[in-house]
Amino acid sequence: MRCPKCASIETKVLDTRTGKNETSIRRRRECLDCGYRFTTIEEVLRADLQVVKRDGRREDFDRSKVLGGLKKAVEKRPIDVMQIEMLIADVLASLEKEFDHEIPAHAIGEQIMLRLKHLDQIAYVRYASVYKDFRDLAELAQEINELKAATDNV
Repeated sequence: MRCPKCASIETKVLDTRTGKNETSIRRRRECLDCGYRFTTIEEVLRADLQVVKRDGRREDFDRSKVLGGLKKAVEKRPIDVMQIEMLIADVLASLEKEFDHEIPAHAIGEQIMLRLKHLDQIAYVRYASVYKDFRDLAELAQEINELKAATDNV
């Protein structure tokens, strides 16, 4: 593993923990050259995963697309990278239990929104506004009102 600060390959593992969904391993590392500490997440990559788009097209699952969408939604929110990584790992674990090698795009979006709703409501609304493709302000306001009502009932 290369150090993200100095690119040295001389690192050591300080701590290893299983992710909360038990499908990933979180490792705390330290660079032996510069002393920088960083965290890595190890998980099984399935090369055979296909996403079935709304129009029926199929494409290879691209984790970086999921990460990119989440980064936009959580921009300037109090959510760290580890929370995003764990959310993605949790979503993938859930989807792999439910589907074999073809995952509908809507299932990915729904799983992400479900978790974002509990993590950060602003990030949820941002993600939902793109995912649900609101056509006007009234649809967005309705979604916010439903989110507010669900929060008030908790």
